[in-house]
Amino acid sequence: MQVTRKQMADARIPLEYRDYCAHLLIPLNKCRYQTFYLPWKCENERHSYEKCQYEDYKRRMRALNKQRLKEDQEKH
Repeated sequence: MQVTRKQMADARIPLEYRDYCAHLLIPLNKCRYQTFYLPWKCENERHSYEKCQYEDYKRRMRALNKQRLKEDQEKH
């Protein structure tokens, strides 16, 4: 985590979004607020946040597969 709980609370990040990529969600939400949520205004911030979410998903799936392989090896 690159952001503290206090920083996330101050930025009013909902609990379900307080994850590995919350440090990118704070500037994205700030940009969205300042530009009245116009979808074409915060493309760079949104792309960075979505890429982080995707990379985090891939990292968690690799860890899950590694754990499954380890469990399978222990069975045999």
